[in-house]
Amino acid sequence: MELGARQLQFVVEEGRTGLRLDHYLTQSIPGKSRSFLRKLLDQGLVTVNGKHVKAGYMVALGDQIQVEIPPVRTLSVEPEEIALDVIYEDADIIVINKPPGMVVHPAAGNLNGTLVNALLAHCTDLSGIGGIHRPGIVHRLDKDTSGVIVAAKTDAAHKALARQIKERTAERWYLALVHGNIGVGEGSIDAPIARHPVRRKQMAIVAKGRAARTHYIVRERFGDYTLVECHLETGRTHQIRVHMAHIGHPIVGDGVYGPKQNKLGMPRQALHAYHLGFIHPRTGDLLAFNGQLPEDMARILAILRYQIAARSKRGTVMGQPSQHGVDKAGMR
Repeated sequence: MELGARQLQFVVEEGRTGLRLDHYLTQSIPGKSRSFLRKLLDQGLVTVNGKHVKAGYMVALGDQIQVEIPPVRTLSVEPEEIALDVIYEDADIIVINKPPGMVVHPAAGNLNGTLVNALLAHCTDLSGIGGIHRPGIVHRLDKDTSGVIVAAKTDAAHKALARQIKERTAERWYLALVHGNIGVGEGSIDAPIARHPVRRKQMAIVAKGRAARTHYIVRERFGDYTLVECHLETGRTHQIRVHMAHIGHPIVGDGVYGPKQNKLGMPRQALHAYHLGFIHPRTGDLLAFNGQLPEDMARILAILRYQIAARSKRGTVMGQPSQHGVDKAGMR
C-alpha cells in the first residue's frame, strides 16, 4: 500500500541564512533524518528557486525551497512455506540454523524469502516487539552469514532474550576462515565501529564509533589460511568482518572488507555462527545450541585439511618435518 506524496515549501528567513541546505532541511522537517533528505536531494526532489542544487548549497535570504517527499510504501509480510532447519522449539522460543543467503527480515530489496516469512508460516505466533516487519527477531545475522539464531514467540521471551544479549550474558560464538597465518594462539580486538564516512553501506573502524570487542582463538592453521573461533562481547553490524580485516586477516570470501577474489572459490564470507547459549526466558534453564556447518564452508575446510595431510605425508616421506600444522586444541 502507498500513502500519497507530500509537497513542502519554505522561504529562507533572516537568522537562518548561511546554513547548508541539508542542515536547513533537517531543522525544517521534523522526523526526517539528514541521510533521508540527502537522498531526496540526490533524486532531484528538492529545488531552490526552481533549480536543483547540491546538499552543500548555502541558503540565502528569500530562497524559495520546494521539497517533494515521495509516497511511502508500507510493506506487508506474508507467510511463505520455506524449509527451516529447526534445532529446538517450544512455546516460548524457536532456534534455527540459518542457511547462507537467507535475509533475516524483510526490507527494501528483500521483501520475500526471508527468515521472517518462513517463521510466519511455521509458527502460529511470534512476539510483536519487533513490529510487523521483524516479528520474533531478537538478534540478526548477515544475509551471507550462516548459523544459529533464536526467535521469540512471546513478548516476555523477547524481552528476556534481548536483555541477555544487551548485558552480554548470552554466548555467541562464530567460526571464521580468514586469510593469512595468525601468529598468536588467541587475542582480542578492541576497536570502535561506526558507519563508513564515505561508503555508507559499509562499517569501519572509527575513533568516535561505538565500542566493539571481539575475542578470537586459533582452531586450525592451513598455511595461507587460519580457522578462528570468535566470541562477541559486543554486537555491532559486521563486527567480526571489520575486526578481522582490521588486524590484516579478512574473512575468506568477504569481498566487501577483503580481497574481491579468493583462490578457494568461497562464494560468500566464510563465517558461521556455530554456537548460541542463553538462559531460557521462562524456565531459567541454561540452553546451548550448535549449528552444523553449511556445505560450502565444510567442503573448503575438508579440502584444506586434505592438502595439509598430503603435505605432511610428503614431508615425512622425504625425512623433513611439515611446515604446516593443526592446532591441537581442535574444534569444540
